Amino acid sequence: YEIDSLAYPLQLAYLYYRNTGDASVFDDDFAKGARMIVDLWTLEQRHENSSYRFVRETWRKEDTLSHDGLGSPVAYTGMTWSGFRPSDDACTYHYLVPSNMFAVVVLRYLEEIAETYLKNQKLMQDANRLRQEIDEGIRKHAITDHQGREMFAYEVDGLGNQLLIDDPNVPSLLSVPYLGYCDFTDPIYQNTRSFILSKENPYYYQGRYARGCGSSHTPENYIWPIALAIEGLTDPNKEKKKDILNLLVETDGGTNMMHESFNVDNPKEFTREWFSWANMMFCELVLDYYDIRVEK
Repeated sequence: YEIDSLAYPLQLAYLYYRNTGDASVFDDDFAKGARMIVDLWTLEQRHENSSYRFVRETWRKEDTLSHDGLGSPVAYTGMTWSGFRPSDDACTYHYLVPSNMFAVVVLRYLEEIAETYLKNQKLMQDANRLRQEIDEGIRKHAITDHQGREMFAYEVDGLGNQLLIDDPNVPSLLSVPYLGYCDFTDPIYQNTRSFILSKENPYYYQGRYARGCGSSHTPENYIWPIALAIEGLTDPNKEKKKDILNLLVETDGGTNMMHESFNVDNPKEFTREWFSWANMMFCELVLDYYDIRVEK
């Protein structure tokens, strides 16, 4: 179970409407689905009340949940619980901050949809309450002091533990301006971005051909084209976007495709010969470079 699996349908429906003017997608089925999402995220604010468990036989600890499938202990924060990251790796601490940020964004969308198109005051109010509780939880528990600078943690548990990394799938901490949670110039985001794009981040790798963000999901010294594309999509500087596009082209391993990840010292060594998510993020960065963007 991942928070983003429920956030993306809400985002897709709303952005489709914003860019086409077609509100017919907000029908009874959409309303039922949205109600289920709000109810589940509300339930998972107190994960001890949830029946969800996930256990599988594996040598890889990231593929299953600890504590008989319950996951590691958490305290109430207002945020909603996630078992796994967008990379499918299990969370270390189960309040996955960028995914909660994404939930805040799409719940704001849902408030507008529920009030304007569904005429469902109860759904609007519940989405509003949940959004505020999650956002308050982020502000209270997910902002940490790192070497004298405030930044966002990637995961927290409400018990004082926090994980200072970023993972290259979206939602990531690097992606939060792209998702619409905060502006690129937000000082806490800027501090977080500086951390992510440095050797302070345990999954930041730099080699002969490239530098960028990797993951526990892939080998050491392998970085993700998705993260490179997000780095470009979140940077207003056009020359930086161009540099990243050129880097992505130069490191395709001669395949004319984007991969899940590639070796910073040898781009011909990669995971997944083609990865549709990475290919589409590359395409989106090309469009962004030419000022063609989805209205959010």
